[in-house]
Amino acid sequence: MNKKFDTEVQHLKYRVLKEVAKHAFDGTLMDGMYEIPKAIVPGKEATMRCCVYKERAIVDERIKIAMGGDKENPNVIEVIDIACDECPVGGHVVTDSCRGCIAHRCEAACPRGAISFDSNKRAHIDKTKCIECGMCAKVCPYSAIANRTRPCQKACKVKAIEMGPSQEAVINNDKCIRCGACVYQCPFGAINDKSWIVDVIDMIKKSNENKDYKVYAIVAPSIASQYTPKNLRQVMTALKVIGFHSVIEAALGADMIAYKESAEWAEKGFLTTSCCPAFVQFIQKNYPKLVDKISHNYSPMAELGKYLKSLEENCKVVFIGPCTAKKHEFQTEKVKGIIDAVLTFEELQALIDAKGIVLNELEEGVLDNASYFGRIFARSGGVSEAARQAGIEQGLDVSNFNPIVCDGIEACKMALTKANAKVLPNNFIEGMACLGGCIGGPCNLTHEPKDKKEVDDYGREAIEKTIADAISVLK
Repeated sequence: MNKKFDTEVQHLKYRVLKEVAKHAFDGTLMDGMYEIPKAIVPGKEATMRCCVYKERAIVDERIKIAMGGDKENPNVIEVIDIACDECPVGGHVVTDSCRGCIAHRCEAACPRGAISFDSNKRAHIDKTKCIECGMCAKVCPYSAIANRTRPCQKACKVKAIEMGPSQEAVINNDKCIRCGACVYQCPFGAINDKSWIVDVIDMIKKSNENKDYKVYAIVAPSIASQYTPKNLRQVMTALKVIGFHSVIEAALGADMIAYKESAEWAEKGFLTTSCCPAFVQFIQKNYPKLVDKISHNYSPMAELGKYLKSLEENCKVVFIGPCTAKKHEFQTEKVKGIIDAVLTFEELQALIDAKGIVLNELEEGVLDNASYFGRIFARSGGVSEAARQAGIEQGLDVSNFNPIVCDGIEACKMALTKANAKVLPNNFIEGMACLGGCIGGPCNLTHEPKDKKEVDDYGREAIEKTIADAISVLK
């Protein structure tokens, strides 16, 4: 296992991105198209698939996604059909653990009469009647009924994963919120997020050659959970070595938004947050009556991008974070032209290594643009803390500020359903599609329990102790 990543699937994805980035930097990308599979799948024997030819064919598809993917598909998440062929699709099935008991609790629990028994009293499920409710599995005293649901379907809490004609996964774009949970959970790496890494490299190269514009990097505060404090400061230097003109904390945008959202909440009396684009899409697609309750403010990424463009109209702005939904957000009408591209932490690591940069050999850079409250936007609960603090600093009455913190779509769904029915006691919904908040994002290098502490520690290092102090530099 490569220690940079949680899984070998992530490592394989990174290796493809690194090879693509190398050739993009060298200007040999099209020539290198034939060399990249050899670098990823060396030798004559298959190591992951039935044959080396299939492995190389799948790598070819990974390369296409690393270069921007299918332009006809509006979704930033794509399925590699030929890589999606190993998962069972049976749903609930009776296993050999069935003891043929006489209680038949499974039969009594089934709402559709789908359970029958053979001459040995062993249970069987009629798939023409089964609705996959799982009630039979819940009551079986031997845990003899298993759910063979695919990992991508389990991960997708909005039920956007369907089955194609050859039983490959298919994404229903009308339901998908681009959260990327399926990308992280697919054990074969058959679902991937499109990459803009080639576009970013092209921006940087043209900027350095022609000096017509500058390229700025906005870095999400959850990066503190991905590198040691020293390495994090060296990453800031690495970004400048790669060719970015300057590196700015997205947490500064979070400080700006905290002020605006607390004021909007005070005006309206009820608000849902706008910083997580997957959460915003979830409301738009499933709770139309609550759309007007979504904060009208930009996300921290877009707010900071707008500020940079106001200072320097022709600059290019690249956001770097753990999120696939941001890749969708920057293309929406509201944000288009404010942010020019989005990269993930996986892609950032690929850029660093493609340039042959060794972090431990670099001087330590600095990130000192934001407050503690802006930095803790990275983890669940941070937005609510920042909104309360911003209200206090602005002299607003926050005595009845009553937030509910929701991390993960299931928690968000419960709160929104109550709000839709007007029975939610809270008046501020902080919604994050990923468990733990951005520190649980699908394109983090690692997902560890200690990540929350690391973000809080990073926040406490902030020079600016109040939100007002942080945003004062913008005036």
